[in-house]
Parts: sequence; C-alpha cells; structure tokens
Amino acid sequence: MEFDRVITPALFIDLVAVRRNVARLVAMAGLERLRPHVKTSKLARTFAELTAAGLTRFKCATTREAEHLLSVVEDGADVLVAYPHQGPALTKLAALATRHPGVRVSVLTEDAAHARAVPAPLGLFVDVNVGMNRTGVPVDRIEIIERIIDAAGARFGGVHAYEGHVHSGSSAERAAQCHEAYAPLIAAMHRLEERFVVPELVTSGTPSFAAALAYEPFAELTAIHRVSPGTVVYDDLRTDTCEELEFESAAQVIARVVSHPAPGLMTLDAGSKALAAEAGDPCAAILDHPEFVALTPSEEHLPCRATRGEVLPLGTVVRLVPRHVCPTVNLAESALVWDGEAIAVEPVSSRAHDLWLED
Repeated sequence: MEFDRVITPALFIDLVAVRRNVARLVAMAGLERLRPHVKTSKLARTFAELTAAGLTRFKCATTREAEHLLSVVEDGADVLVAYPHQGPALTKLAALATRHPGVRVSVLTEDAAHARAVPAPLGLFVDVNVGMNRTGVPVDRIEIIERIIDAAGARFGGVHAYEGHVHSGSSAERAAQCHEAYAPLIAAMHRLEERFVVPELVTSGTPSFAAALAYEPFAELTAIHRVSPGTVVYDDLRTDTCEELEFESAAQVIARVVSHPAPGLMTLDAGSKALAAEAGDPCAAILDHPEFVALTPSEEHLPCRATRGEVLPLGTVVRLVPRHVCPTVNLAESALVWDGEAIAVEPVSSRAHDLWLED
C-alpha cells in the first residue's frame, strides 16, 4: 500500500488481518466461551467485524465504549461493562440499556449497597479479586459475595474475575501463575453454587486466556466459563511474547523519518502522543526493520538506534507495531482503515471518556 498522502503519525488498521485474528480466536476458544473485550478495538468498523464472525457476548469498560458497541450489536447480544462504575456513569448506562431493550447490559459490583443502588434495567456481575488487587471482593470473602448476590436478586448474571496482568515468563510459567489464582476461585465457585444458580464465570485477558481455556476444573462448574481477551484482535509486541498465541499485527502507526541527529540515530515523528509509552521500552518496533531499536520517546519524537547498517533516508515511511496497542488506539481521533480494497478514514469513536450526563 502507498502512504504518500498520509500526514504522519497516523493510526492504520488492517481489517483483513483483523478478520484472520478473529477467526484464529474463535478457532481457539469457540464462540460459546468467548466474551472479548472491545477496549482495544475502539472502532465501530472493528466491532462490526466481531459481530460478523458470530460473536454476541462482549466486555467493555467505559460508557462511550458501551454506547458505540450497542449501536452495532443486534438484539440478543450481551454486553458486560466490566468496570465498577459509580454515580452518573450508572445513570447513563441504564439509559443506554433502556434504549436497547433487546440487548442485555450488565455492570460490575463489589458491594451489596451498590448492587441495590444500580438502576434497572442493568444486570449485575460480582467482581472478585483473585490477586491482581485492582478491583473486586477478595476471593475468600464468601460471605460478602453471598450478600451481594442476595442484593442483586434476579439481576445476578454471574461472577467476574480478572487475572490478565500475568505477562512475564514462558507459557508454562504464566499458566502456573494463573492456576494459583484459579484454585481459590474454583473453591469459591463451588461454595456459591451450593446456594445460587451462577449463570456465568468470566475470566482472563489476552496473556492468560489460553491457560484458562486449558484449565480443566472450569469445566466442572455449573456456570459457563468464558474468557475475555481483547488485544488479540489487533495484536501488539506484548502479545507476541506469548509463544502460545499466533496472531498478526493489524494495528500500526505510520511514521516518517524526520531527523538524523547523530551517527547511527534517526528520529521518527511518532512520539508518546501517537504511541503508548507506559508499558516500557521499546514502545514500538519498526515492521520489516529489526535492525533498528526504538529508544525512549518524547511527545513528538521517537529516536531509533541502528544496530547495523545505515539509518533510513529522511522522509522514509515506516510502519510501527506498538508495544501496547490498547492505549495507542485510544490516542488517535481517527484511523486509516484498509478493508482489502480501499483505505478510508474512520473515527476512533470509542476513544476517551464521556464527561457530562445529559438531561
């Protein structure tokens, strides 16, 4: 593809690669066990690719993601807003659920009073902390979880547990870390199923979902176990370190060489305003040019060091694979989207956050 007309830096989405990635995901897990997270996807065009593949259950985090996802899915779909929203955000989500009565919309809760206060028609999943210490009720506090389920009543949709921050180590090492989190979760689920009908258990982001799919005790539960990877739809450098996953880069940042500040160094015009930098260095890799190593970016600049050979000429267009694609996509207002025939400019409609509850 030619990028001569592209003003860089620019987010580029390859829908052909997205389709292959989604097909691989469905082949690994099956439609029944998938509830992918759309925090990575962000574009309505990509949401449509997920629904075209037969997916009907989704996770999201923000009210904006929920709004744009609901505008794409069909009746019968199921959307879990996997975040412990408070205040006006819950009011907005309830309004969205009312506007889309054919779609089940649920939120997370970790408190009985909060569960009672969540407005109808929102469903409720109990959020359980299995060691990430991000959100949720500690997994061994069964009495609290039971009180929340009692408070949720008929709106209780299941249990949500997240162990997706397990990034380091080999596949076997990550699986072992995940299994440490799953053992007390399984024990808690067996306790809960003695008293309640638990329709669903949702676990696992991208680095851990393969380990979860292979964990046999999940099959012993009455609840349906589902996994919720999201990054795999676009892939990134962190996903590529998971040797058990075979996905391809479908989201890149187009950049140009703008400076040769010193021998063996070149600077690209895609800094931390175009590439997420919170996950460490290198924040990106140049596609098809492994001889260059990206150094720490500043706002508008990405210095790269040549490990061999010469730097690229000024004005050279390159494609960058981000280390962490989710916040990289969130940085862009619009994206260049290739559907296999033509490139179009599409808004990254689910980026950022809503600020105000409208009357």
